[in-house]
Amino acid sequence: MFKYLMTNRKITRRQFLKSLGGALLFLTSARFLEGLSLAKAEGFNGRQKSDIKGLHDLVVSEGENSYLNVVEAVKAMGGMERFVKKGDVVVVKPNMAWDRTPEQAANTDPDVVASVVEMCYKAGAKRVNVFDNPCNDEKRVYESSGISKAAKAKGAYVYFTDSWNVVEAHFPYKSKIENWPVFRDALTCDKFINVPVLKDHGLTRLTLSMKNLMGVCSGNRGNIHVDIGEKLVDLTDFIKPDLTIIDATRVLIKHGPVGGNLADVKQMNKVIVATDPTLADTYASTLVGIEPSSVPYIKEAIARGFGNSDLSKASIKHIKA
Repeated sequence: MFKYLMTNRKITRRQFLKSLGGALLFLTSARFLEGLSLAKAEGFNGRQKSDIKGLHDLVVSEGENSYLNVVEAVKAMGGMERFVKKGDVVVVKPNMAWDRTPEQAANTDPDVVASVVEMCYKAGAKRVNVFDNPCNDEKRVYESSGISKAAKAKGAYVYFTDSWNVVEAHFPYKSKIENWPVFRDALTCDKFINVPVLKDHGLTRLTLSMKNLMGVCSGNRGNIHVDIGEKLVDLTDFIKPDLTIIDATRVLIKHGPVGGNLADVKQMNKVIVATDPTLADTYASTLVGIEPSSVPYIKEAIARGFGNSDLSKASIKHIKA
């Protein structure tokens, strides 16, 4: 391969390009195979959750400024410094799946994401990563959602996911997503903050925090739709988000998850913050009049005793931002 490049012999342009192309192919192939072997060799048994509790089980902040809603809700939970420590690498995982504008409410409000990123850095984070695995073209989604621009403006590292940079999910119990490919960065971070948007969904009734975690998965994610409730609870148990912040600023109440018609969007101007994904999803479903047990993953969580679904036994604080 290098016979022309490593000697003093004169070579033709065609010979040079052929040799160079072969060298690049060899090197990139080697890197690709190395990535695959590392992913397969490592495997992961899930993240280690910090188990930090807030001052309340759940906080609901309401106000016209979504950025301020997040600030006040997190402050009422004890402040971001309660959850993010100096030097932490943090993943902030929004719903950034569809080629839709913020007004169409198919993705997380960009100001909500920007607020979370800024608070993480103020708490001492070394790096904040923001990514998703979109359903539409990733470049268009990142731009049209407004999230990429807003998060980068606060110093976040916003990037596309790589299908080779994955590990296999392993569980201490029998799971239907055993060996599923999950993006490495979602697991190797110090803190994971899940920032979904509350919206309608044709299959699961609602998209909430547990549904939002599908965005950390590679592979044919359509297969997750079979027995989706069971799989999403397993996935949530695997990722173990340290903090859940549900955006209910603009809520797509019909024709989700994609939407597109502004007539289907309801302005709620609320943000929900909790450390328990089940509690967060249960409360959020009540905001749109949906019985929590009719949402497959909440139903599965209830049956399994995964988290708290009893709002009457939770410390819930309502504030006006």
